[in-house]
Amino acid sequence: MSQFWQRYLNRSLKVLQESSSRMWHMAGANEPSRAPRTLFRFNSHEDLQNFATGCDADIGGTSTVHLDLDETSVVPTPDGKSTVQRPTGKFWGNMSLEVRRGYEGRIRAGYAGFRNKPRTSLFGTIMDDVTFHRYLALRVRVGGAPGLRNSYYVNIQTDGPIQSDLWQHRLFFRRNDGGWEDVFIDFNDFVLTNAGQVVTGSVEMNRERVRTVGVSLLGGNTHQAGPYELGIDSISIINDEDIPAFSLKLPPSLQEPPKEGLEKEGLEVRELSEKEAAEHTIPQPKQ
Repeated sequence: MSQFWQRYLNRSLKVLQESSSRMWHMAGANEPSRAPRTLFRFNSHEDLQNFATGCDADIGGTSTVHLDLDETSVVPTPDGKSTVQRPTGKFWGNMSLEVRRGYEGRIRAGYAGFRNKPRTSLFGTIMDDVTFHRYLALRVRVGGAPGLRNSYYVNIQTDGPIQSDLWQHRLFFRRNDGGWEDVFIDFNDFVLTNAGQVVTGSVEMNRERVRTVGVSLLGGNTHQAGPYELGIDSISIINDEDIPAFSLKLPPSLQEPPKEGLEKEGLEVRELSEKEAAEHTIPQPKQ
């Protein structure tokens, strides 16, 4: 049996087991769980097979993209007093603003990204319900060219009629020494984008049906090129009461959280009509 079908059947079995467990325990009658939950791990080759990568080379650019397992990675323990060796994901490559011959003036280069693949099963596509959690939490470390560290974005795709819609937020880092840190992003601070432009209006994220989560590097927006590297250990959902126990302990000089807020730098704000939104597409990681 191929790995694709094995993963497909495993997902289907998991859905069946979870549904049976909820029915047995009458979970629908209980208060929804607010406990921290890990959506994605990046600690094995099997974990990484659940993700797709893409870059501007898919449409005529010259950037490169890789999502590999770093088996030499050393991660601090939650109390920050020691470390453990554990494989983690490494999103890396070269960000280029150049395009191949014949594509001059036709495309905008400077893009690379990854996201989870659609999780199909016998019972339909698996979605995540993040309604009862306030933050998306990413355990990451940033390396590569310093000029690119402010060009990372977190992307969320929900189940909706316009597949090119993405909810985006800048990925801010406090550390500049390549160390691991936790980044918490309030779901309410994500902005809806399409074709790299902010869609204005009163649209709310469909947090009950999150289809994909990913990270992109938009060097073209900041006119930055060079080697990039982002280590990633996990993507989770948490609430305010979870942050003290969940967070890695940082050096005293870095313990104050950065001023984040709603960041739209590098994105053109313009109202998109429904027809325009349907006609535009954003470069997406290939399957």
